[in-house]
Amino acid sequence: MAEIIQRDGTWAFDGSTIRITPGLHRSVPLFRQTYGEIAVPLEAVSGVVYEPERKGGRLRMRLREGADPLLQATGGRLPDPADPYRLSVDANRGGVAEYVAEEIRHALLLDQVPKEPATAYLLPGPPVPVSVRSSDGTVSFDGGQVRIDWADTSDRVKRATGPRIIAVGDLVQVEWLPNSGHEDGFLRFVTPETVFSKLPPERDPYTLDLWGSVRRDLLTALVAAAVTARLPHPSTRVGGGYDGLDGQRPAVPAQGDRHDVLLRRLRELGALHRDGVLTDEEFARTKAAVLRGFS
Repeated sequence: MAEIIQRDGTWAFDGSTIRITPGLHRSVPLFRQTYGEIAVPLEAVSGVVYEPERKGGRLRMRLREGADPLLQATGGRLPDPADPYRLSVDANRGGVAEYVAEEIRHALLLDQVPKEPATAYLLPGPPVPVSVRSSDGTVSFDGGQVRIDWADTSDRVKRATGPRIIAVGDLVQVEWLPNSGHEDGFLRFVTPETVFSKLPPERDPYTLDLWGSVRRDLLTALVAAAVTARLPHPSTRVGGGYDGLDGQRPAVPAQGDRHDVLLRRLRELGALHRDGVLTDEEFARTKAAVLRGFS
């Protein structure tokens, strides 16, 4: 057993699995503490390094592309402190950190673990059900459906449509961008009907606009990862469409289907306008955005 215990967390390697446990100290980001312990099978690892610095260092693990739904969903956009595959190491424990890294590298060579992208997820992702309250509303996932309940501060168009419920079978992709504190983020659920939608996050009823607490909004990545784990693996996707944030091409409707989707979106907007939910200006602006998305 190769093990290192730090205030930031613990890595323990038994020859086949690296068990990563976040520390309980207040300096450990809420995201890692909420995600909890991760058991990483050796076959999911592409490499590990210890990076020494003057006042300490860090252990950093690299996973094979396509092995982890969390990395697939976040696309490398998690802030460094929230990255569960990174461990801050005290200066006087550098030798232990290098020993752990060397043991994992040695096992990778002995087991001849390939570096090529994985063709299936080798980690399960966050457990379900999972629910996160964000600045734009509460998003929940029970393993079969995504539900979004809008906050009082959400755009009135979103609130007018009521809770949004999306079955996993109706999803082609999840897109996630963190709230950096300087720029808003979002969590978007892409369906065949919304592949071409270019509505801004604050007005898109399939998207959570992340603009509030960076610390809490980051937890929406848990939902993104849990949903991603239950979608077809990226290696199975074929053809067409635009590249999403993760570089994959979601399935898109045919030209005739696109026309039907456009008509449905316009009818929905028209109903909201007739009911007085949308003002003339809001209706015109939202309709123009929908038409641009389908042009």
